[in-house]
Amino acid sequence: MSKKELYKKVIEWFQQNMPVAESELNYNNPYELLVAVILSAQCTDKRVNLITPVLFKDYPTPEALAASTPEVIFEYIKSVSYPNNKAKHLVGMARMLHNEFNDVVPSDLDLLEKMPGVGRKTANVIRAVIFNKEAMPVDTHVFRVSNRIGLTTNSKTPLATEKELVKYIPGELLPIAHHWLILHGRYVCLARNPKCDKCGLQLLCKYYKSEQKYNIMQDKSS
Repeated sequence: MSKKELYKKVIEWFQQNMPVAESELNYNNPYELLVAVILSAQCTDKRVNLITPVLFKDYPTPEALAASTPEVIFEYIKSVSYPNNKAKHLVGMARMLHNEFNDVVPSDLDLLEKMPGVGRKTANVIRAVIFNKEAMPVDTHVFRVSNRIGLTTNSKTPLATEKELVKYIPGELLPIAHHWLILHGRYVCLARNPKCDKCGLQLLCKYYKSEQKYNIMQDKSS
């Protein structure tokens, strides 16, 4: 099967089995999503959703957050991973957003990446989710699932994975495609114990085929 054929079949499966796929982070506007995505780095969306209601209530705008300090914000977010760094990033991001962007979250990749705590993945999440741009955020789930299925070939970095996915996935599908891969990785294609027996992509998956081949070899040698 060619790479194009694989992508076509995988996309068709997701379209049929996951027609609705969206972020599991709770937010009401671009500013809130930006805060939530920064908090979600190496942390679960569930944990982030537990702490953001109070944070957003007390700091409903970039201006309000910009007027605070990392020490104060730390108390709101101390249950997430790396709270010290994230508190500094949130306040720094808010100050730049308020002072340089007039409280308006930009859609431009380079402008987004200028803000503290905003890397390429975070910037692409904002571009895809808020602005419906042709962007492919690559987190650990996307990286793992893409490699296991065989959508990527020898892509050793998130950027290389992003470039390969963007090459083969139609632009208009990129905003939802990254949710397909994230959710599949979060609930089916788990890092340690993937639920291959419950996966509808079995017959297309490089990882599953290799595991089946390994099991056959083990049976023959025993």
